[in-house]
Amino acid sequence: MGKQSAERRLSDTEAMASARSLRVSPQKLNLVAQSICGMACDKALAELTFSKRRIAVDVRKLLQSAIANAENNHHLDVDRLYVSEASVGKTSVMKRWRPRARGRVGRIIKPVSNMRLVVREREETA
Repeated sequence: MGKQSAERRLSDTEAMASARSLRVSPQKLNLVAQSICGMACDKALAELTFSKRRIAVDVRKLLQSAIANAENNHHLDVDRLYVSEASVGKTSVMKRWRPRARGRVGRIIKPVSNMRLVVREREETA
């Protein structure tokens, strides 16, 4: 008995990893995501390693997770993987308040983001 397993949404040459509740604005995360989109995975890892942005550390972990999923779960060749899709989504927003002059208040918004990374195996060029 039990529940039937869901049909796979990706093709046989793709693997995915996702991260939820990353404490950064989607705009800043999207800058990092778009910089690696379309790159080979080894070059993308190198770029994220030497990036000056704080969130690049988490994106690098996510990319390593997607590569591990491709290798272990879907038996894809790691040397031919590239980042085919990197999408960023906005989730909740923490709202904080800071007292300002003359009894007023300043609003502080602390956004949270989600990220989804898809790696694909390149076709062989003969």
